[in-house]
Amino acid sequence: MKQILIISDGKPGHRNQSLGLAEAIARRTSVEISEREPMGRFEALRLCLGGALPQLDDRPDLLIGAGHTTHLTLLALRKLYRAPAIVLMKPSIPMGFFDLCLVPEHDQPPRRPNIIVTDGALNRMLPGEKAPGSGVILIGGPSKHYRWDEAGVLNQVQALLESEQRDWLIGSSRRTPASTEQALSALCGDRFVPAAETGPDWLPQQLASAEVCWITEDSASMVYEALTAGCQVGVLPLRGNADNRIGKGIEQLATQGLVVRAPDWSMSGLAAAGVVFNEAERCAEEVLRREWL
Repeated sequence: MKQILIISDGKPGHRNQSLGLAEAIARRTSVEISEREPMGRFEALRLCLGGALPQLDDRPDLLIGAGHTTHLTLLALRKLYRAPAIVLMKPSIPMGFFDLCLVPEHDQPPRRPNIIVTDGALNRMLPGEKAPGSGVILIGGPSKHYRWDEAGVLNQVQALLESEQRDWLIGSSRRTPASTEQALSALCGDRFVPAAETGPDWLPQQLASAEVCWITEDSASMVYEALTAGCQVGVLPLRGNADNRIGKGIEQLATQGLVVRAPDWSMSGLAAAGVVFNEAERCAEEVLRREWL
């Protein structure tokens, strides 16, 4: 059976991207997926620069990694195993060293044969059976791309709850300030679930079953996850900092009618229902088209 090896730096977001692609490939063809940590920098450099190659046992047929610390290991193992290497981001070393780069549009990658431009980062979400009348509101927090406006976010949440009568569930994130969580608890009662009371499966379960999802603009990864899960997606705007790449990606989604911005609470600006958004599936098809597996 063909083998996919993920180089994982241990960061949940990066692992989520790599597994999103690997699992999408596995839904199309028979493969085994394994993971390993990056090598030490000097060991990886030694192999890249012509160091002696060790004896090999199990050879992976495809290498996948996300995160800057995985780059040298991807290239070292590419040389060691003669397996194609896929990097899921704009790498910190020349993109020509990799067989395939999956780069979000907001990073403005060049158009080359070994580059696939994606709408946001890949993820593992799959759509589920939607519960009629269900809705989720996801609240982020301070980030390097946006100025956190607690009062503005709370006003938008209150306006949404008053405008749209749904079975709402409101969740926070690890970045949400304690004062914002306290205010959400007072505003939403037992409909509010703080991040500390959720596990790793909470968000995928909620997005799989929710018809509608509103997300603060700083939480870009959740916007793409909600789209992949088949939700109707709205964005609660925040003021972005200068040269905000994340904001440009969200704006492109809005232009395409894939998301709407508050206060379009009825979501009249969304494109026709039935639009499928799943970048991991699209990229998996591109990988298989290259006949590496």
